[in-house]
Order: sequence, then structure tokens, then C-alpha cells
Amino acid sequence: MARIYLSPPHQSGNELELVADAIASNWIAPLGPHVDAFERELAERVGVGHALALSSGTAALHLALVVHGIGAGDEVGCSSLTFAATANAITYTGAVPFFVDCDASWTLDPQLLDEAIAARRAAGARVRAVVAVDLYGQCCDYDALQEVCARHDVVLLQDAAESLGASYRGAPAGRQGLMAAFSFNGNKIVTTSGGGMLASDDEVLVEHARKLSTQAREPAPHYEHMEIGFNYRLSNLLAAVGRAQLETLPERVAARRAVFDRYRSLLAGAPGVELMPDAPWGEGNRWLTCVTIDPGRFGADRETVRLALEAEDIEARPVWKPMHLQPVFAGLPMFGGDVSARLFDLGLCLPSGTGLTEAEQERIAQIVLSTRS
Repeated sequence: MARIYLSPPHQSGNELELVADAIASNWIAPLGPHVDAFERELAERVGVGHALALSSGTAALHLALVVHGIGAGDEVGCSSLTFAATANAITYTGAVPFFVDCDASWTLDPQLLDEAIAARRAAGARVRAVVAVDLYGQCCDYDALQEVCARHDVVLLQDAAESLGASYRGAPAGRQGLMAAFSFNGNKIVTTSGGGMLASDDEVLVEHARKLSTQAREPAPHYEHMEIGFNYRLSNLLAAVGRAQLETLPERVAARRAVFDRYRSLLAGAPGVELMPDAPWGEGNRWLTCVTIDPGRFGADRETVRLALEAEDIEARPVWKPMHLQPVFAGLPMFGGDVSARLFDLGLCLPSGTGLTEAEQERIAQIVLSTRS
């Protein structure tokens, strides 16, 4: 049998047509009409005024921090339960992250964030921003986070790398922070192979990021530079792929949510197995279906289950190892930590691809259940 991957790319059918158009038009270098159209279509889908297509979601986060003046001497609050790119982008600016635990929703704990900012400022730190992560396609509680950030006068940025197509209180994910970063990495619901997008209603900030993303070239006939820039723009060829995939976003989200619902049914009644909870403030896109496995109740631990799946050529993955447990960030301030550490110990991401068949999913569930002692 063919290997079952965690979240493989899934083509919608129009990719070849749009890529062929890009090649026929000779727009095969960075920028071009598909990049412009992709930016417009993403902005319309999210409901923001402006978007900037970039080489990665990490680039989008980095630029969001840079255009807000975040740099050396600053501190930035960051979700601990996330992929390393979130914290890496902070360090690129010269700023230092401090980490905050999640709550029962698996997303950033607003009360703990409030306490963390107050504590860091009491210690003399210059806290300038917070990066909140929409984990596994589920939005944070942004009403609560916005209140905390406004009271402390810090910038709230949204890492929406995993949440395209999700919603918060009826509004599309990506319009809750002052700027939002999306990822189109190969394992995301919409992929451009590699790419990202920065989205915001603030035209001035987006246009500054646009300038920085092309080496900060000034409007002169020669190459003139007054700022340090970056080579962060998206290829017109890759934007064509993204446009084709974005057209089918509702169907893609529906497919991921159906995968989640089938797992819930197939694993119902298994003692000690719980799926990532639904937050009451929105609807996640269920980018990945994540479960926690309590070995004392289930009879096997997360790693035993993962290895059993791997033995059958099925990819599964532990949930993100929290940033405060990563060697590269050892010694940085952490507030809380027990919740995310427990989720890492018990949590497993199951295959969740848009193209996953019911038969494949039934086979996965049977292997999971067969590991019980």
C-alpha cells in the first residue's frame, strides 16, 4: 500500500491551467499578474483591505514585527505551544521572546498573558508586542487578547499560518490582529509549495512591508537603499498554484472537518482518547486532527501508537514541542507551561489530508485501537 502522509498536498484541478498561463505569458520570475490576483483574492477571502504575497509564513511574521519597529532591546510575548517559526521570527529582529502557556482550548491563555506582560515590565523589560498562534486551525480568543494588549499598549499580531478558512465569532481568521501571517507550505490546506501572505487593513504598514520584501529598493532608476531589506517575494508561478487552490477553500475546509468528525466517531468510546476540543468562540478548519492519549486509561502511550502507525507506513506526529522546552530557547522567561507540556507528552497528530479516504481512515483508527494492552 502507498504511504499515508500526515497532510500531503491535494490539487484542485485548475493548477495546471493557471501555471500554464503564467508560463505562456513569460511571467516566470517573482511578481506578476498571478501574484497581484492572489493578493486580491486572499484579502477578499479574509475580509481585509490589503495582502502581500511572500516566500513563507515566517517571512510574513518577520515583516509584521519589523514594520512595527520591533528590534533589539524589545521583548515579545509568544505562544509556547507552536512551531518554531513563530519564535524564530521574533529573534530575527533582535528582540527576545518570552513564552506563555495555553489554556483548555490549546491556544494562548489571555489571563496568563496579562500576568506575563505585567511581570516582564515589572522586571524592567520593554514589552512591545504579542504573537498569538491559531493552533492547528483553531483561533485564539481574540476579544480577550485584544483587551489585554490594549490595556498594556502592546501590538497584537496573529500567526494564522494554520487557520486559513477558520472563523472567530463569525469573522474569517486573519482579521483579528493588527496584522496576520498565513502559510502556504506544502502541508497546509492551501499550498503554493512554499509561500505565505501578510494581511492587514493598514495600508501604510503593508506597503512598507512590500518595500522591505524586495530589498527595500527606493523609487529611483538605479538601486538606492535607505533601509535594510529582504528577498521575500512570492514567485508568479507559485501564486498561480495558490490561486487555483484558494478557489476551493470552502470544500477543503469541509473535507478536513469531515476527517475530524469521522475520527471522533471511529475512536468514540476508546478510554483515554480525546480529540482537540472545539473552542466556543469560533469554528476551526481542522487543519490537523489531534488527539491526546492517556496511557493509564488507554493501555498504550502516544509513542507506541505513533510507532504502530509508522510500522504500517502511516505518518503521524507528536503535537508541537513547546518552545520553552526547546534547547535553543532554554532559559528564556516562561509563564505556566504544565498545559502545553502535558499536551506534548500525550498529543498525537493523525493523518488529516483533504484527500484521505474513508477506508484509509478506518484502517488508521483500527491500528490505533489495536495498540491497547
